[in-house]
Amino acid sequence: MSTCRLIVVTGLLVTRVALAAAQSAGPVPQGQAPGGRTASVNTQPRVDAHAMARPIDMHDSVWIEDLTMLEVRDLIKGGTTTALILTGGIEENGPYLTTGKHNNVLKATGESVARALGKTLVAPIVTLEPGNPQRPNLSPGTIVLSRATYTAVLTDIAQSLKSQGFTDVVLLGDSGGNLTPMKETAAALNTAWAGSGARAHFIPEYYNYADVEPFEQTELGIHEKMEGLHDDYYISAIIATVTTDGIRMPERVKAGKFVINGVPLAPIEKTIANGKRIVEFRTTVTVEAIRKSMAAK
Repeated sequence: MSTCRLIVVTGLLVTRVALAAAQSAGPVPQGQAPGGRTASVNTQPRVDAHAMARPIDMHDSVWIEDLTMLEVRDLIKGGTTTALILTGGIEENGPYLTTGKHNNVLKATGESVARALGKTLVAPIVTLEPGNPQRPNLSPGTIVLSRATYTAVLTDIAQSLKSQGFTDVVLLGDSGGNLTPMKETAAALNTAWAGSGARAHFIPEYYNYADVEPFEQTELGIHEKMEGLHDDYYISAIIATVTTDGIRMPERVKAGKFVINGVPLAPIEKTIANGKRIVEFRTTVTVEAIRKSMAAK
C-alpha cells in the first residue's frame, strides 16, 4: 500500500470513529456548545443592539446605571442632553452615620435635582473623595483617591458622557474637599472642549450647608446644639428619605440614642418630611444656579 493511500484510509477511519462517538453521545445538551464547552454570550455571535428598535416601554429613572443602553440612547435622541456628575465620599461620620453619608445624601438630592431640571440624567455617583491614601492613621473605613486619580476619574466620566451625546455636564460635590478639584476639572474640560458644543459646569451653590442650618431653624423650627460629632440633624433627615439604615435607626432606638445634637429623630415620619423639605430647598438653589450657568455665554 502506498503512503498516500495509507494516509487517506487512516483519515477515513478517524472520521468514522468521531462520527460514531458523536452519535452514541446523543444530541448536544441545550446551553452547551460542541466539544462540551458551555455556551455563553461570550462564545456566541453578539447581536448589534445599537440600531435596534427598543422592544419595551421606557423605564422611569434618571440614573444612567438603572437604564438600558437603548433607553439612554432614546433619551439622548429626545433631547435629554444634560448629565450630572455627583461626588461624595467615604469617611468618618461619628458613631451613628455610615461612612457613605455623603453618597446617601446624593441619592436623594441627585434624583431631585435631575427631575426638577428636566431632560437630565445622573452618572453613577463618584463615591470616593480626594485625599492622601498613605496618610498615617486614616480613620477606620475611610477610603480616598489621590488628587491625580480623582481628577482623572472625573475627566474620564465627563469625556464618556460627551462622547455619547451629552452637551452639558454638571459637577456637584457634597463633601467640602471635593470642590476645588471639581472646579479645576471643569475649567480644564471647557478648555479642551472649546468649539465642540459641549460644556462642563461646576456648581458651587449646591454645597450650601451654611444656608441649610438657618433654613431648618426658621422654616422647620429645628435648633441643634452641636455635640462635636461629624453629624447633623439635617444630614440625618436627608438620609432618612433614602434609608433609615444609613442613620442606624433600629440600633439607636434600641439603645435609646435616636437623637442628634439635642434634637429627637422620632417620630421618623416627621424627620423624613423635614428631610424632603431640606432636599427641596437645596434643589431649588442648585437648579437655579445650573440654569444660570447654562444660559451664560
